[in-house]
Amino acid sequence: MHKIISVAEKEIGYEEKPPNSNKTKYGKWFGLDGQPWCAMFVSWCYDKAGYPLGKIGFPKGFAGCQTAFNHFTKTGEITKHPVEGDIVLFDWNGDGRYEHTGIYLYSISETRFVTIEGNTSLTNQSNGGMVMRRKRFHSQAVFVHPKVLDK
Repeated sequence: MHKIISVAEKEIGYEEKPPNSNKTKYGKWFGLDGQPWCAMFVSWCYDKAGYPLGKIGFPKGFAGCQTAFNHFTKTGEITKHPVEGDIVLFDWNGDGRYEHTGIYLYSISETRFVTIEGNTSLTNQSNGGMVMRRKRFHSQAVFVHPKVLDK
C-alpha cells in the first residue's frame, strides 16, 4: 500500500536518542518507550497511514515479533506472495523464533527483497537504533498481508 510506504519512507534516517537507549517517538506513541521498537515502528506506520493493526498483544498493534507471528498465523494472514506495504517477520537463526520485523517494498531477485525497518543498522540487524531501507533474504522471512489492507 502506497500510503504505508510513504509514511515509512519519511522516517528513513530517524535514530533513537540517546543512542542505545531504545527511546523513540514510536515507543512513546505505543506506550513502551525504552523497549526494542522494530514492531512499534511497523504498528506506528500502519496507524499513521490510516490502517491501524488493532490489538495484537497491545491496543495499538504489536511489540513482539513472535506474538505477531502467532497472531497472523492464527488469523490466516501469512502469505507467500507479498505486496508493497505487507509486514515481514524475520527469523535470523532458522529456529522458528521471529526476532525482527519491517515493511516489505519489493523483490529484487528470486532470493532477495527490499524493506524499510525500524531499530536496525549495518552492525545490528534487530536492535540497531535507526530506520533504514534494507536488502534481505527470502529464506529468513515470512510475509504477512494484514486484513486491514483489504478494507
